[in-house]
Amino acid sequence: MKRLVVLGGGESGVGTAILGKKKGYQVFVSDKGKIKEKYKQVLEHFGIDWEDEKHTEAMIMNADVVMKSPGIPDKAPLVQALKEKGVAVISEIEFASQYTDAKIIGITGSNGKTTTTMLTNHILKTAGLKVGMAGNIGDSYAKMVAETDLDYYVLEISSFQLDGIVAFTPHIAVLTNITPDHLDRYDYKFENYIASKFLIAKNQTSDDYLIYDADDEVLVQWLNDHPVQSKLIPFSISKDLEEGAYIKNNNIEIKTQNETIQMTTDALALEGKHNLKNTMAASMAAKLIGIRKQTIRESIENFQGAEHRLEKVLKIGHVQYVNDSKATNVNATYFALDSMSAPTVWIVGGVDKGNDYKQLMPLVREKVKAVICLGVDNSKIKDAFGNVVDLIVETCAMDEAVKIAYKIAERGDNVLLSPACASFDLFENYEDRGNQFKKAIKSL
Repeated sequence: MKRLVVLGGGESGVGTAILGKKKGYQVFVSDKGKIKEKYKQVLEHFGIDWEDEKHTEAMIMNADVVMKSPGIPDKAPLVQALKEKGVAVISEIEFASQYTDAKIIGITGSNGKTTTTMLTNHILKTAGLKVGMAGNIGDSYAKMVAETDLDYYVLEISSFQLDGIVAFTPHIAVLTNITPDHLDRYDYKFENYIASKFLIAKNQTSDDYLIYDADDEVLVQWLNDHPVQSKLIPFSISKDLEEGAYIKNNNIEIKTQNETIQMTTDALALEGKHNLKNTMAASMAAKLIGIRKQTIRESIENFQGAEHRLEKVLKIGHVQYVNDSKATNVNATYFALDSMSAPTVWIVGGVDKGNDYKQLMPLVREKVKAVICLGVDNSKIKDAFGNVVDLIVETCAMDEAVKIAYKIAERGDNVLLSPACASFDLFENYEDRGNQFKKAIKSL
């Protein structure tokens, strides 16, 4: 009997353990931290051996295959030791994909992947297809493969998950964009991170598709230097394309060899330039698997976006409060500020991943009337914007930040939480941060 060791007892780890057990592996789950009670109960229910708060090497080094959770870096000594011994260390998407014949739409990128994944899933569901959404979002992909029989999967895939693939191939791959993020995991080399993202197309053939942003110079340059096997389908908001998706006279044009779909941009449920791109990518993926244009049109007009991503919370005294807590890097915040059409009180800050705020300067000058810092250390934000904005206030609690924003904002303004940073200094995660923001607004 083959031995599967799962490193990490979270959503993807437990899902992989369930699938492994079902496929006849002897399974062992090991987590250096504490496994949540709900996951322990699941493991007990399936009769799967586990340990937490330690890694017992004797129980791990005898594996035939190891699935490592995306949070564990490749440089971890245990992972290095396994690789030196010749044990395959793979990701959940690699392990699970060998047990399903479903067609896969895989979506990656530094920003926009969650919205694009949710929108693609929404279109396929509206079309009545048997589809599951998984990966970096929602339920474990491996668990879905173990428990359901679906025809399509829409997977949101991070670079960390792509680092652990061998044969994984999506029929349709989407690359939304690439901006410097997570560079601490890639030796602070941007090209390593880019290469990692492009692994999504590594095993594709000429029967597969790669949908990508033709306005993103990083992507275009990389594709010039490193050609892929798959059929390239670009999308753009700045140029006309012979095939792909682009904007013309306020319409989105989706053009494949056999037909063109037109949709007016005024009817889109999601606002902002970046959401035009997310919509083009999702619509193109749906079109390639043969979904009718009427269904695509209807779906993008009634789609509710991701929570904590430019989420309109409430209007109080003609001031719109917007929750963009999911913006954990500068590029995501750039999109948020870019989509503001009124003077904005901006709440920003948290754990900085080596941010360079320079690219935000023109937008801050044009749109931001006050900055409210929300973090343990706000010095970098104060240094960056001290000369650009008249008012900068420091806070270290969400309700305090919201109360100050309420005082500063005038009729017709926006109050935007778009932190450009991770949340771990004051909050459990970005969801907790967004939920506290919404709670604070409702108790004004």
